[in-house]
Amino acid sequence: MDGSVCWVTGASWQNRPVSHTGRMDNLRSETAKAPLVCILAYDGLAMFEFGIALEIFALPRPEFPAWYRHKVIAAEPGPMRATGGIDVVAEHDLAALSQADLILVPGWRGMDAPVLQPLIDALQAASGNGARIASICSGVFVLAAAGLLNGRRATTHWRYTDVLAKRFPEVDVQPDVLFIDNGPVLTSAGSAAGIDLCLHLVRQDFGAAHANIVAKRLVMAPMREGGQSQFIPAPVPRERGGTIAPLLDRVRSSIDRPWTVGDMAREAGMSERTLMRRMVEATGETPQKWLARQRVAYAADLLETTTASLDDIAATAGFQSPETFRRLFRTIRGISPSQHRKSFAATERV
Repeated sequence: MDGSVCWVTGASWQNRPVSHTGRMDNLRSETAKAPLVCILAYDGLAMFEFGIALEIFALPRPEFPAWYRHKVIAAEPGPMRATGGIDVVAEHDLAALSQADLILVPGWRGMDAPVLQPLIDALQAASGNGARIASICSGVFVLAAAGLLNGRRATTHWRYTDVLAKRFPEVDVQPDVLFIDNGPVLTSAGSAAGIDLCLHLVRQDFGAAHANIVAKRLVMAPMREGGQSQFIPAPVPRERGGTIAPLLDRVRSSIDRPWTVGDMAREAGMSERTLMRRMVEATGETPQKWLARQRVAYAADLLETTTASLDDIAATAGFQSPETFRRLFRTIRGISPSQHRKSFAATERV
């Protein structure tokens, strides 16, 4: 896959190297300097996307010994008015981006709106300094205009993917994902997918336990179907009728059982052909694919929250062998079980 899970090393965020590999060991210490998140504001600001960034990165969180610092950055001089007629005043200009550890571009005023050269220059310079840069929804057009997505995968709101691909052919546009992590550059799909991306960033920087607490305060799941990998599938439709829901609950509650399609059909009281049709209608997947994804999701949770061996986790999650576990985990999550544990184990964070 293009890119890798991003970790920034060094004694402090101020002294981070340009490389986007390695572990953020400095965040293990309560005395480490808090990472600086710069959130762009602009005339025509998309308030929902802007609010996501503020809620996750700017809200005081006294329950944590360390958290982010933030600055709101005016992307351009002059008055700024957000959607709905709200006036926006930012205390900082583009010069502040030179100190950023993470830059958020919360949407853009339109996919046809030009991106000013000073903003492009500032983003390119910040990227060169080692800052991660992330976009929510149509903010991807700013990153693309700055050349930060050339040769990389990217996503945006499904309404804009065709336009993005046509206008920037050097970008590998992926329309069917919640977000994509290329390491130094990250992009999310439309609107609420920005929450998934921001929780992913929290998860990287402070670990799964912190991300889960933030998600609870947001009254949402810490990760949607597909989990936190570099390339995260969009959530599938939920079951609309009542006939198959008990089966899905039963399988999840006994995930270690060697379920076959026949077993599932008998449990649901229907033929295998009917089960296949109902599963696709309810989940968008065949029984086999759905079951594999559930096993991987359960295994991922064990990797993050326990110190059990990979072999034990494979058996507990119902895989036929450790080899099958490793193969399916990599296929679905894009990284190995060991890499997932190294990246997201809650026991490894402050």
